[in-house]
Amino acid sequence: MATRLLLLADTHLPKRARRLPDEVWAAVDAADLVVHAGDWVETSLLDELEARAPVLGVWGNNDGSELRARLPEVARRTVEGVRMEVVHETGAAQGRERRCEAAHPDADVLVFGHSHIPWDTVSPGGLRLLNPGSPTDRRRQPHRTYMTATAVDGALHELVLHRMEGPVG
Repeated sequence: MATRLLLLADTHLPKRARRLPDEVWAAVDAADLVVHAGDWVETSLLDELEARAPVLGVWGNNDGSELRARLPEVARRTVEGVRMEVVHETGAAQGRERRCEAAHPDADVLVFGHSHIPWDTVSPGGLRLLNPGSPTDRRRQPHRTYMTATAVDGALHELVLHRMEGPVG
């Protein structure tokens, strides 16, 4: 059995865009699980995503009391044998792998957000760190981004960083 994952973070709706791009909605519809690493801004996106797919999400620093009441600061779930954890912020890039490995010793994969900078590294102990970037606010990055992957037999496969061009909706 395999689980198709969509990894999102830093959607900032409706502050950075009015809605998610159609490409991302198509990825939601293709996913078995949507993982969101915080900075939703308003609950309406959480409601829309939950109506279309199961969601594993956390709140971020731009999320208010309504989202914090519905989502944890750290989310954990084992998906097809992959022990996943999700958190919004991990601190500075320097030393991130060792710091996250110490903070999340039981995880195989840590999905995080906050920086809007795509990230895919592995800590010395084997923890894979993934930041999908932002599908709505590229900041100083060349593209808006999100990730997809498949969890199967205790590992992630087919990890793709999707780069989007053009204006946001």
